[in-house]
Amino acid sequence: MIVRPHQHWFTRLFVWHGSVLEKIYSRLLLNLVLSICVIFFLPWYEALGIKLTMAPFSILGVAIAIFLGFRNSACYARFNEARLLWGQLAITSRSLLREVKSLPAATDDDINYFVNLQVAFCNCLRLTLRKKPIDAVLKSWLREDELAWVMQSHAPCNRILLLMGNWLAKQRAEGVISDVLWRSLDNHLNEYSAIAGGCERIASTPLPFAYTLILHRTVYLFCIMLPFALVTDLHYMTPFLSVFISYTFISLDCLAEELEDPFGTEDNDLALDAICNTIERDLRDMNGESQLPAKMLPNAYYRLS
Repeated sequence: MIVRPHQHWFTRLFVWHGSVLEKIYSRLLLNLVLSICVIFFLPWYEALGIKLTMAPFSILGVAIAIFLGFRNSACYARFNEARLLWGQLAITSRSLLREVKSLPAATDDDINYFVNLQVAFCNCLRLTLRKKPIDAVLKSWLREDELAWVMQSHAPCNRILLLMGNWLAKQRAEGVISDVLWRSLDNHLNEYSAIAGGCERIASTPLPFAYTLILHRTVYLFCIMLPFALVTDLHYMTPFLSVFISYTFISLDCLAEELEDPFGTEDNDLALDAICNTIERDLRDMNGESQLPAKMLPNAYYRLS
């Protein structure tokens, strides 16, 4: 995720990192080359008696803009829901630890163990959503036997929730947790489960492929044919206007692709590493630990991973 400070409007015109230009500049270059070729072949093009006017392109452009706007709204809704879920994860983690620390008979070792389970759950969810290996990371917070048991499951986050539930059940059996407090703690675990399920739903259910494919094809066919309609009226200005219009449509199409999967590692995806880092820092601070993990800051390009 790009976390860029406020900039002057003129400076922002030339921002490269965080924009989609890194991905689409080669496509815009092809459009520029095509526009230049159309200018040179204009006499031959006119000799064929074929003439495209801007009227159909104006109607088609409006239609494409409407559908691109709808698709971007749908993709941003997925992004926003994912961010709300991870925000709720941070809130639930703090609330759960606050109640666990209120247990009078819980030892420091017990609390430290439970904090490690919470941190392991957050990072396991992050790595699972990004389809990355989790065993090398989780071994920092789980015991060897627990890690082996968690890795046996196709849903490792659920196994970590079971570990937390087993710990709470043990405290209840020993009389440390009352029935009223048990229900509250169990509700927090249910919130963990709901958050994980919501994230998995977003990650495993993209927008209908046929809808995305129709828009993708229409945008590129529009951009390919556009120079032929512009050249008869604009001549040498054709490359400039064609590239500008193509940039608008292609960039919106590309941005929607990024936002559709908010858990990825691209510039406009959620900064899950930073969110997990913040959750761990908050939990360990609440636990009274003096050695906190270093706060994750944006890199030289204002990017948080």
